[in-house]
Amino acid sequence: MSWRPASRIGLGGGPLGNLYAPLCDAMAEGALQAAWDGGIRHFDTAPYYGSGLAEQRLGRFLAGRPRDGYTLSTKVGRVLEPETDGQGVDATFPGRLPFLPRFDYSHDGVMRCFEDSLRRLGVDRVDLLLLHDIDSGTHGAMQREHMDLAMQSGLRAMLALRASGAVRAIGLGVNACAVCLQALPHADWDCFLLAGRYTLLEQPALDELLPACARRGVGVLAAGVFNSGILAAGAAAGGRYDYQAAPPDIVARVGRIEAVCARHGVELPAAALRFPLGHPAVQAIVVGARSAAEVAADLAMSEARISAAFWAELKREGLLDTRAPVPSG
Repeated sequence: MSWRPASRIGLGGGPLGNLYAPLCDAMAEGALQAAWDGGIRHFDTAPYYGSGLAEQRLGRFLAGRPRDGYTLSTKVGRVLEPETDGQGVDATFPGRLPFLPRFDYSHDGVMRCFEDSLRRLGVDRVDLLLLHDIDSGTHGAMQREHMDLAMQSGLRAMLALRASGAVRAIGLGVNACAVCLQALPHADWDCFLLAGRYTLLEQPALDELLPACARRGVGVLAAGVFNSGILAAGAAAGGRYDYQAAPPDIVARVGRIEAVCARHGVELPAAALRFPLGHPAVQAIVVGARSAAEVAADLAMSEARISAAFWAELKREGLLDTRAPVPSG
């Protein structure tokens, strides 16, 4: 693996773009400062997050800090167009900037998206450039059409940017294993950011993707380690799963995991943070946070000592894939 993030925990930029609820600039700044003070040196963002708001906030924070002192990833595949009157409110990112995302996985679309991101971030290069949300969960029946365009056109732009040094590494930022496997033969990828598919709650990436990445030397950033919130809030709180209200079967499974946690004196979010890093293909986890307090809590829990007996009981109860390597200590 020729490229690695600068820290084992990265800060995800979704909340900095007002994901699900408005966030003031001071709170965003506080979360970023707490991350920096806590040793986080990888920052992940995307144009989609608040229609450029997350990139702007991150760029203001990083201004003046040594460019070689951190790694930065952003994404391509959505071009932002000026919003016109009467186009409605985006419930996903309330209070976003006045731009609307339009999917464009073409060569020119990727180049425009990348150049716009550089301006918002105030940098001259990006460490990791990710093709964003090219999976069927986003595009449905149109996924194949978008994927073909990306592999035939957009990928040429990404490869050219890597060859020029404008980006150090390329990959995908997605919520599904299948599209990563679909993309693997098309390029010498450096890293995949995979959200929600290798977590304490579910491990489908063990079947094919993680072994394939290990063979090819493709790093993995495990994002969505709380599966959109249910593994942070717990079963009783009825949190989100995959960006929606958690269905009953997911709530029930989380409740069973919590029962094992209680028997071993383990906090559920701590186990969720620790688990993905047990796999050798996983280079880092990426966690979003809305405040300095959330960042501090995540950093503290990521250092929690968890016994081998805890992981073994999860496997005996059928709550963790028996093939999953687990963290030590």
